[in-house]
Amino acid sequence: MRTIGIAVSLVLGTTLAGGLGAQDVQVRLDRRVSPEVQRAVRGIAADAAAHGLPVDPLVQKAIEGGAKGVPGDRVIAAVRALAGRLAEAKEAVSEAGVAAPSGDVVEGGADALNAGISKGQVGELVRVSRPPQDPALTLRVAATLAALGVPATQAIQLVQGMISAGRSPSDLLGLPGQVQAGVARGATPAQAAAGLARAAGGPPPGRAPDWVPPGQRKPRNPHKP
Repeated sequence: MRTIGIAVSLVLGTTLAGGLGAQDVQVRLDRRVSPEVQRAVRGIAADAAAHGLPVDPLVQKAIEGGAKGVPGDRVIAAVRALAGRLAEAKEAVSEAGVAAPSGDVVEGGADALNAGISKGQVGELVRVSRPPQDPALTLRVAATLAALGVPATQAIQLVQGMISAGRSPSDLLGLPGQVQAGVARGATPAQAAAGLARAAGGPPPGRAPDWVPPGQRKPRNPHKP
């Protein structure tokens, strides 16, 4: 038992991913959440750090729950669920070819998962987010679009279409506001997103990114295999 206690102390005493140490976690949680929540979150944060996950989102989630007066067991459950999404997001980003993803990218992936975007779609978006695009930004834009009511697949296609059209990161950042403006004019989120896709030269909703309108596809050369 003593060996286990020492091991736990060593884990909690290490520097946590995202720039937070165990003492920093304790200080940030002190007087903001109950001692029970503090103990649980410190343990979850230590485990997350051991797996290379960002810790700051976990601490912030606990603080937000405490500020809203959410019962302790629900705060702990929410923090644990977020840790699970961060782990899934890191796996998706790594499978997309990013060997050592930053905390921002992992957190962006977790936001996307929370908004209903699938693990596979997270990977797709990371793969197309090459400079000057930042995968953390594109993931958060897609997550925001999905949270606004744009179907997940359509949100991914819209962002991919903008990237393929050579649009800048600032153009992508403006997409959620443009969808909201369309909704204010009476469109559904899906209709507003479809209008933006057409303006960007992207495919209609439900079409693959390489979709070509009927009659515009170049005929196949019979002399080429």
